Amino acid sequence: MKIAPDKWKHFFAGIPMGAVLLGFCAYMIPSAPIKAAALALIPVVGISYGFELFSKITGKGHYDVMDAFASILGGMVGIGAVLPFLL
Repeated sequence: MKIAPDKWKHFFAGIPMGAVLLGFCAYMIPSAPIKAAALALIPVVGISYGFELFSKITGKGHYDVMDAFASILGGMVGIGAVLPFLL
């Protein structure tokens, strides 16, 4: 199965988003890195799907739920990459 280049762009954009949001959440909750990771996932999902929803409502851009899914997966990779440094 070939993955479209557009999905890769969303995936790679999600990685720093997840890493930065985890860093922020870990700064706010320094004693609980697992809770910070779970808390960071909420805005990753919200931003990823919110961007696609914005595209659908305004007609600017291309609405595709799989783009949001690719961004969420990238965000999870970013969270997973930073989390071992917090444990």
